[in-house]
Amino acid sequence: MNTTNEIQKPGLITAIALMTLVSGIINLFWGFVASATALGTIVGVICLPITILPTILGVFEIIYAAKLLSAQLQPVQPSTSLAVFQILTFLMGNIFSMIVGILNLVFFNDLAVREYFARVNGAVPQTPAPVPAPAAALPMMPQPASLPETPEAASIEESLPSEKAKRVRRTTKQG
Repeated sequence: MNTTNEIQKPGLITAIALMTLVSGIINLFWGFVASATALGTIVGVICLPITILPTILGVFEIIYAAKLLSAQLQPVQPSTSLAVFQILTFLMGNIFSMIVGILNLVFFNDLAVREYFARVNGAVPQTPAPVPAPAAALPMMPQPASLPETPEAASIEESLPSEKAKRVRRTTKQG
């Protein structure tokens, strides 16, 4: 029986955590520098809320990385939204954080990483369902014979108007 203390961290989890931690530190400094620069102009003061966003992202990245690097395991989900925000930092000129976000999305799709998150969160990892054999390899099954018509079905069919009776031919006179 596996307990949470016995779960081994894959190398990709450590890579995700370290890259996210470094990206968080860079985003903190990036946000502080952008905010300090923005305070130097009147237009920058108006844009100050935009320059604070990398700082906020950096704080969330550091918290997420700390959860992943913690010696005591705790339930944590793969944070695809954090990775998407990391990718969006290219709008602020932060290419490093964008690359980290792309790599995190790729690593979250790895089988070992998915199984790790499933075990940490207490869910049983799903194994792929067995693929059924192709139809050509199956022996031919006899087709069921058509069932004899019951008298009720025949009387219902007779009571329905035929297709020919529904069609009415119109003739036009040319004068």
